[in-house]
Amino acid sequence: MDLGAAAPLALLLLACLACLALYLNGKQGGRGGKGRLPPGPTPLPLLGNLLQLDPNEMHRSLEKLGERFGPVYTVHLGSLPCVVLCGYQAVREALVEQADDFSGRGDFPVFHRFTRGNGIAFSNGEKWKTLRRFALHALKNFGMGRRSIEVRIQEEAQCLVQEFRKTGGAPFNPLDLVCRAVSNVICAVVFGRRFDYEDAAFLVLLNHLNDNFRIMSSAWGEEKQDPLSHFHMETLVMTTHNLFFGGTETTSTTLRYSFLILMKHPEVAARVHEEIDRVIGPERTPCLADRKHMPYTDAVLYEVQRFISILPMGLPRAVTRDTPFRGYLLPKGTNVIPLLSSVHYDPSQFKDPTSFNPANFLGENNEFRSSDAFMPFAPGKRICLGAGLARMELFLFLVTILQRFTLRPLVSPAEIDLTPQSTGLGNVPRPFQLRLLPR
Repeated sequence: MDLGAAAPLALLLLACLACLALYLNGKQGGRGGKGRLPPGPTPLPLLGNLLQLDPNEMHRSLEKLGERFGPVYTVHLGSLPCVVLCGYQAVREALVEQADDFSGRGDFPVFHRFTRGNGIAFSNGEKWKTLRRFALHALKNFGMGRRSIEVRIQEEAQCLVQEFRKTGGAPFNPLDLVCRAVSNVICAVVFGRRFDYEDAAFLVLLNHLNDNFRIMSSAWGEEKQDPLSHFHMETLVMTTHNLFFGGTETTSTTLRYSFLILMKHPEVAARVHEEIDRVIGPERTPCLADRKHMPYTDAVLYEVQRFISILPMGLPRAVTRDTPFRGYLLPKGTNVIPLLSSVHYDPSQFKDPTSFNPANFLGENNEFRSSDAFMPFAPGKRICLGAGLARMELFLFLVTILQRFTLRPLVSPAEIDLTPQSTGLGNVPRPFQLRLLPR
């Protein structure tokens, strides 16, 4: 046979074999031929289902596939099979009711290239357990959960207010100042000190965290020689990075989104102002004890987090052993994507979930009422270490700012765009400016 004529036939045969292998891989679970994964869209060779997913709104694409294939289905990201969980019931059954089975961290290549399996957020097995115990103990020693950390946040909130006053009511983008204030809290926890907002070293720290974590090297520089130890420079640097990211990016982003939402809904801002004036007054420093007397403000903070769903896909999980789930058998190591946005927008849990409405967290008598479907901090065994700190910061920063200022947009409320900027796994607000008018 002519070699030129045989080439297309060979390519066709190769494609057919690849399709068959991928199909069998999916049917058998993709993990050593064991198990049975739930059905999903038919994958293409090599590409999997990537052509069916919008990289700018990945979670929206996965939610749409969930409408077709149900709350539990399999999608292939390239050749990597992943089980997707949609809606409150499926996510709760997996991450809460079978918390141990779903406590692994998924091995997505994009995360592994950055973390190499180090740090709390992306490690697994005994390394994760050891680092988590170490981090919890260290953070407790540094003041987490004590009155001292509340004082640090109060002090930093007042520093931020002073910086805001310097704007003189002129338009400005709050991104940098908010990020510096929130990061200073975690700096106080990790390094034992805060930084001036214009401190050159502090700005480098914010822009190049990995380059500056070498300051920790002297404390743990011999441990890497022990192959059984998890306390070497690489894991500790990445653990610290995880703490900074979790303690800075998510909280500062939520605060900036709060500004936008309150400007878009001035009637909500007015009720928060009224509650602040009635409970705290114009001069006294807000404290955490005020929170139980401010149910509407608390409901607004919860609703902001529900509405923006800052990590709509959560961080990837993996099952730690062969796991029966809803009639399927997920082989050990199977990657799992919990769509937290689908939980926060589940109509069975929230009335009119696509609208911003603090009443989602208020009872019949306007008392604050939480919800099991509120999952911004990743439920189950992988709950964020800084969840308590984040709740404290969000309340104290926002209330302190609104005690002193009225937020004024540069456009009409109807023109304010809450659509997030495309940022992969996270929802980040589009750049904006505002004016802060003294009250």
